[in-house]
Amino acid sequence: MKKGLAFVLALAMVFALFAGCEGLSQEPAKTSEESEASESGAVETTAQAGGTLNLFTWEGMFPQEVLDGFTAETGIKINYSNFDFDETMLAKLEAAEGGDYDLVIADDYIIESAIAEGLVQKLDTARLSNYANINPLYQGQFYDPDDAYTVPYGAGVQTIVYDPSQVGIDIQGYADLFDPSLEDSVGVIANYRVINGLALKVLGESYNTEDVATIEAAGEKLLELAPNIRLIKDDSLQDDLISGEISVAVMYTSQVTMAKLANPDLKVVFPEEGIGFGIMANFIPVDAPNADAAYAFIDYILRPEISAQCFEWLGYYSTNAAADALISGEYKDFLTLPEGFSAGDMEMIQNISADAQAAHELAWTEFKTAAGQ
Repeated sequence: MKKGLAFVLALAMVFALFAGCEGLSQEPAKTSEESEASESGAVETTAQAGGTLNLFTWEGMFPQEVLDGFTAETGIKINYSNFDFDETMLAKLEAAEGGDYDLVIADDYIIESAIAEGLVQKLDTARLSNYANINPLYQGQFYDPDDAYTVPYGAGVQTIVYDPSQVGIDIQGYADLFDPSLEDSVGVIANYRVINGLALKVLGESYNTEDVATIEAAGEKLLELAPNIRLIKDDSLQDDLISGEISVAVMYTSQVTMAKLANPDLKVVFPEEGIGFGIMANFIPVDAPNADAAYAFIDYILRPEISAQCFEWLGYYSTNAAADALISGEYKDFLTLPEGFSAGDMEMIQNISADAQAAHELAWTEFKTAAGQ
């Protein structure tokens, strides 16, 4: 998911045209469960106070009916501000000294920096009646190991997608992408840590190795994939898979969602070498003007039925275990992990040293050249 999520979430907005437009014209119906949840202390207290929630995140993170439903229930208006890149968010939060915004949703690696700078306040989870709904697979991660500051909201999972009508092998993992039968038919995103990481995984190594020689060996391995590469691009790679320009792809989660919606016969593969993933998460700035509103909103979107709406709209993996059963069948196999996955099957891409980063950049340049890109 580490690519500058402004682009990914622009894709999520396109996904919304497929998945969310019908709901935009409907008044949200309140279920009995929602009515009960709205009586929790955090929501009730804030609803009495009213006020405004200053929400700071990328564009298109929520279906409008969810935002409207929150305001109708609590009386809290939402002032929705957008940023383009995580770094833009951090710069504005630094300038505001942890103020101005009540709730921020951003990427894992930048949240690690915000916490280190003292810009994030610790959560009082007792104020979140739905906190137990979070899938523990997405907790205890490097950016917040004790879950003291954040609540996850969506995950990007690195998967392979292919058209079985165009591919003569049964793809099970990254190593299969090197098969000679796939010559000039594979498309990959232009995120070098993900694609270099593909080769690291084939070699049985960590995405986050600091060993320069290991990264160089992965670069050499990646050169073997070059003859099979037809496209390296971020923009609308799912369209090339749908059209048949490529028959196999390693794509962003929202692109996988759009591809599967367009062609349900496509196969989604969780690579047997291991699953890479990234997390977006909620946090409350240290000097938030209306932290009560932030708690109310987090608790609201943690309700299973609200979370299911959000993830079907957003096209990212559900981080709410209680919502998984409510995600409709047409989305379920690519918005939720298969049963039996554990934390040991997954690894996040993290910040690495300057030397390791330079080795990755050199390996990526050589790979693109070899692939004619």
